[in-house]
Amino acid sequence: MPKLKTNKSAAKRFRVTGGGKIKHKKKGLRHCLAHRSKDAKRNLGQMGYIHPSDERNVRELIPYK
Repeated sequence: MPKLKTNKSAAKRFRVTGGGKIKHKKKGLRHCLAHRSKDAKRNLGQMGYIHPSDERNVRELIPYK
């Protein structure tokens, strides 16, 4: 069976946890932050998890992680 190519842009965006979940950085923390509350900005700084329905697609992009 041939080797699979890793999608490099996906490899930089996603990490696999020890339990097998895929985590990612949340969007919306680059600019235009004046109107957001402190709680909202703090929440955006934490890692998010990929929805289970999207997990299969992401795993195909990063097969060796």
